[in-house]
Amino acid sequence: MGAGGMRRGWGRRLGLALIVGLAAGLVAGLARAQVGGETGDRFIVLQSTTSTRNSGLLDAILPVFEAETGIQVRVVAVGTGQALKNARNGDGDVLMVHARRAEEAFVAEGYGVERFDLMYNDFVIVGPPEDPAGVAGMDDAVAALARIARAGAVFVSRGDDSGTHKAERRLWRLAGVDVDAVSGTWYRETGAGMGTTLNIAIGMNGYAISDRASWLAFGRKLAHRVLVEGDARLFNQYGVILVNPARNPGVRAADGQRFIDWLLSPRGQGLIAAFRVAGRQVFFPNAAPRD
Repeated sequence: MGAGGMRRGWGRRLGLALIVGLAAGLVAGLARAQVGGETGDRFIVLQSTTSTRNSGLLDAILPVFEAETGIQVRVVAVGTGQALKNARNGDGDVLMVHARRAEEAFVAEGYGVERFDLMYNDFVIVGPPEDPAGVAGMDDAVAALARIARAGAVFVSRGDDSGTHKAERRLWRLAGVDVDAVSGTWYRETGAGMGTTLNIAIGMNGYAISDRASWLAFGRKLAHRVLVEGDARLFNQYGVILVNPARNPGVRAADGQRFIDWLLSPRGQGLIAAFRVAGRQVFFPNAAPRD
């Protein structure tokens, strides 16, 4: 690709990223404005990754917490990178995301109080039945991505700094593939969420990486299926963090911590374990025992 094409590609991607970022920020601000206008209500704002909402997990467990505590949970569901940015700006009380290094940096920088393991699932590589790269049945995700790159087969990335995108980029690095250098050719970036990315991958007869819960809950699979799974490097850990009230005085710390304690308790962990998508358990609680 020539320099002009690369610049145009970067311009398109940066424009998409700007639009998505502004939209996410607007959603976060509207959430704050909405909940702030309901005087007398007890509520917290949860900045959450999209997979917990799109899979139906939050719809299953939040009404139970609200009924037991009287604390309403208002969800802003965005990619992990945007959720962390929103929380840094004070737009949120609790984070539920899945990018451990970024979460630990958030706490180390003083924006979060403490990070806790909450639950896990895994990522999968999905693709078309024709499988032009010949990766079906592989359990080595890095080797599978290297094979997709060698074949020049279409791969569609979220490209949005989400937890899924961060995990995907890590795998490409392990495969020795510089996807920035080939962006806009066989490697396509949507700058959008999991549902949109899967729709585009299916429309282009391409490959994509998804967390398993989102894939199972996705309704328009057509002939696409899981082709690569079972690699330990596809492990997907979720964490939960209270936003630091010392950094953002508006944080509802007491109610936010109560929500975290509930999630980490046998009650919350049991509800996570009981949640099913298409009859399958898709989140596995793994909070450490607490005194």
